[in-house]
Amino acid sequence: MITLATLRRTVSAALEEDAPWGDITSTALLPADARATADLIAREPGVFSGGDVFAAAFTLTDADVQVDLHVGDGDRFDTGDVLASVTGPARSLLTAERVALNFTQRMSGIATLTATYVAAVEGTGARIADTRKTTPGLREFERHAVVSGGGSNHRRSLSDAVMAKDNHLAVLRQGGHDLATALREALGRLPHTTHVVVEVDSLEQIPAVLDGGADTVLLDNFSLDDLRQGWRSSAIVRPPRHPAG
Repeated sequence: MITLATLRRTVSAALEEDAPWGDITSTALLPADARATADLIAREPGVFSGGDVFAAAFTLTDADVQVDLHVGDGDRFDTGDVLASVTGPARSLLTAERVALNFTQRMSGIATLTATYVAAVEGTGARIADTRKTTPGLREFERHAVVSGGGSNHRRSLSDAVMAKDNHLAVLRQGGHDLATALREALGRLPHTTHVVVEVDSLEQIPAVLDGGADTVLLDNFSLDDLRQGWRSSAIVRPPRHPAG
């Protein structure tokens, strides 16, 4: 869910970037009292995302613009479908148009691709999740688009969960530290509710990660055969790392 504060801040920044001193073309060419209506029409099938963002681009430009969304986030659409309509001062519509389209096209593209992956794993029990590899400044928008496409959100930021990746493990190795011991020591410094994920890139790393008490083992760039073996190695029952008492 995109917060209202994030929505306003990000869309306002985009509008300012696109028209820092106003839209001189529309102001010079169009009468101040000219009004217009425009439709957002799909050029190809997809999954919609970014309705609130689309609307905000217009209403933050001019509160007199009326935006009618004909589909909701997560809805599928076909070529030629009218997805939204906007009515208001012509100058304002043309000033906000490109920012509104850029956000909605990008978010709907992410949602559409995500839906393709979700459909590919249907019935397997697997989930399609995003990562932190998002466009800087657009993380909440792109995460929202993943959910629109039926995917799931992974951790939002570095502050949300412990996730030891290959570079963390490389630093430990270079310092001569034992991975299992380092993990157990880290767990002792963390709140007991903190989820701990460790990324491994070889089967040989899994036993130490399990011994260290990680909650989740992330298998990075494994072959299908190694994925199966890694899954079998990791899917064992262990006592809780924080026993009650």
